[in-house]
Amino acid sequence: MRVELPPEPLYFVNRDDERERAVRAAADWQSRSRPLVLALSGPGGLGKTELAVLIARTLGDRDPFTDGVLSVDLDDFRADGVLDPGDVLSQLLNSLDVSPDQVQAQYAARCAQYWNRTSEAKLILLLDNARYASEVVPLLPASGTSVVIVTSHGPLYDFEAGAAVDLALPPLDERAATELLDLIVHDHRLAADPEAARAVIRLCGGLPAALHVAGRWVRTHRLRPLSRLLADLTAELDDKGISGVEQIWDTAYDGLSRPAALLYRLLAHHPGETFTLHSATALSGLPMEDCQDALEELDRAGLLDLRLLAQTEAGQMRLPGPLRAHALRRSRQETAETEAAEAQTRLVRWLVRQAQLADRFTAGKRLTVVDLLDPVPGTPDVPLEDPAHAADDHVRAERATRAARWLDEERHVLFACSRLAYRRGMDAETVALSEPVWTHALDHPHESGALEVFRRAVDAAVRHGANARWLVRARCQLARPLWESGALADAQQQIDGAMSALGLLGDSAQDRKLAASAVEHGGMLKGLRGEWDAALADFAASRDLHRAIPNPYGALLQTYRMGEASAKTGDLETARRLLSEAHTGFVAEQRERLVGRSAFALAGVLVRLGETDQARELYQRSLGQADKRRSDFDLARIHDALAELDTAEGHLPQAEEHRRTAENVRRRNGLV
Repeated sequence: MRVELPPEPLYFVNRDDERERAVRAAADWQSRSRPLVLALSGPGGLGKTELAVLIARTLGDRDPFTDGVLSVDLDDFRADGVLDPGDVLSQLLNSLDVSPDQVQAQYAARCAQYWNRTSEAKLILLLDNARYASEVVPLLPASGTSVVIVTSHGPLYDFEAGAAVDLALPPLDERAATELLDLIVHDHRLAADPEAARAVIRLCGGLPAALHVAGRWVRTHRLRPLSRLLADLTAELDDKGISGVEQIWDTAYDGLSRPAALLYRLLAHHPGETFTLHSATALSGLPMEDCQDALEELDRAGLLDLRLLAQTEAGQMRLPGPLRAHALRRSRQETAETEAAEAQTRLVRWLVRQAQLADRFTAGKRLTVVDLLDPVPGTPDVPLEDPAHAADDHVRAERATRAARWLDEERHVLFACSRLAYRRGMDAETVALSEPVWTHALDHPHESGALEVFRRAVDAAVRHGANARWLVRARCQLARPLWESGALADAQQQIDGAMSALGLLGDSAQDRKLAASAVEHGGMLKGLRGEWDAALADFAASRDLHRAIPNPYGALLQTYRMGEASAKTGDLETARRLLSEAHTGFVAEQRERLVGRSAFALAGVLVRLGETDQARELYQRSLGQADKRRSDFDLARIHDALAELDTAEGHLPQAEEHRRTAENVRRRNGLV
């Protein structure tokens, strides 16, 4: 059972009424067709997320939720403040063990897939930082045995009446706030000067976040009397008329060292909602050890959220929304515009280089149109290792997998980096980022963020206007997700644009590879339309271009595509010859994905030729490759093919077992 919850908060007080109401509501819930929704609302800093985690754990302890406890911070899926629910659904489906290549492309189909997958589920879903009920509704599981816990800064008035149990959180009363501060501080000065302690508590306004910051500040100054600390905390800011929590944050900020204060201000300009030690170093321009010290100082001051640090391999951290806004305000007051711009430019170039390295380590050396960027002075690369330098296949595969995980964990930062690079007129970096996102999208299709990266790459190439390679590459990259989502006319427009730009290319090996790639993409789109004779002609032309370079792997790939197209046109003997040649070559090249898929295609041709024994052997080989790569799309279709083969040969029990396995795979992916 998957449980996506952080550890319980170390210090938590009060909220007994809200917890009791939540437990009682879950016990009394009778609906069979819709989940119970618990809506926790209140201003930032009230501890809504911590309470939601405690409620989820309490409910799970009382009645195990066998399908898991899932958690999504909706702010992670916002672009310029706008949520993409399709990407959230993709994340939830992945958490429910749906294979990425089985996630439906169309938004409506993805909703149906999610509801199908959760129609009999018993799970807890925590949706953090919702802004509107309309963001939540598509994410609700379809079963009445599930519980959804939603946190938001204000009540979600656009929920239908009775659709949610509203648990509005008030600030802590003085008794509870005193208890929390005492737990945080463990300091005799609180008891020795109760009047000053109450003044600190009043200053915090009953907000747990402010109490944590104030408590850390009190602990930092062990020798000063509490009355003096209180005076220091309030005197210089009393005339500003700002809220208590803002005073607490301002005072904590004013106590920072110069490097920590600089980093805090600049983090407000970091693309995406998360950052790492390495990216913070690139952004700040500080030496890495100084940046590490500054981050630790921000954590001690309560100006940093480290909950993701142990949950992600990249070591992600964040400024929660209210703190990010506070850091931005301080930046506008104190940071020169040129300083922030230089920091963002430095970070963009560092992120592009890291993504290029991760792309190379994941997919191997391949055709790209932007050279690897130079290292950023003073900022080391992420510690990913090149699989090409590995001693054995196991280590090589692990290094490639780790690079792919980095791309996956940092994808939202890369999407945001693409937006930032384009806004700043950094056309080369915008195009360069599309290449690693392409590698990520091959295994995680249908992410709208990736599609927008490809659109921006095309726009950047057009805006630049002087690099035909960018135009060809970017348009071909954009065409594929367009046709995968059913937008064939838009995809054709991109292919036409790429073909028009071919005349601007030179005669270098790279330019000729790009030309061959564009011709191949045109053939793939024609195949989708069922125009297989025309597709076959394109694949043959592309193979001729690869052979002339020469580019053996490119020629091998087109041989495979020609074999598939020949099978579609009914020329089975030609298809067998071409697919056999391609399969043998992919085995020699150790291209695992294509080894399995060429085996499947060749087996289908052999079945039609009546050579079922050899076909069965190839199907089994393809099945092993699909299982190794965890490709549910391939697993389901191979079991279907084996079921048909066993049925034709009279092996009915075996055929039924294959059909049942294929159905179970599709059911697991919400497709049955």
